[in-house]
Amino acid sequence: MRSLLSAYDSLTAWLASRLPESLALLVLRVALGGIFWRSGRTKIEEGTLFSISDQAYALFEYEYTGLPLPPAIATPMATLAEHLLPLLLVLGLFTRFSALGLLVMTLVIQVFVYPEAWWQTHILWFAMAAILVSRGGGLFSLDAALAGWRTQ
Repeated sequence: MRSLLSAYDSLTAWLASRLPESLALLVLRVALGGIFWRSGRTKIEEGTLFSISDQAYALFEYEYTGLPLPPAIATPMATLAEHLLPLLLVLGLFTRFSALGLLVMTLVIQVFVYPEAWWQTHILWFAMAAILVSRGGGLFSLDAALAGWRTQ
């Protein structure tokens, strides 16, 4: 029994070390970034790099009516955020800032757009972003590379 507990302790110590945590943070960054990136791409004219579609403006005007900003401001802000923050997140650059931005976006969506979606969707986005805000990007991030460069 003692050897089983010792093996368990060794395994949990390794799983809590930087390498497995960093792999999990990388997967988490890609997963959360992918959710928002795909949403942002639905707001762009097909065949363009970043031309916001008329449908996106209509969505903000007629469906997202609870937002406290006019559609002419909210549409480009959200579209830009849904492209820039996931890109930074996947690269692991300014990870905590990017995740905090997505956490705030999640709360705005929850409060003003889809208040009924907390338990189905938004709590997962919130939890994913909160972990990245608290833990950062891990070893496999540009943040870690920049931190190493700054200390040399």
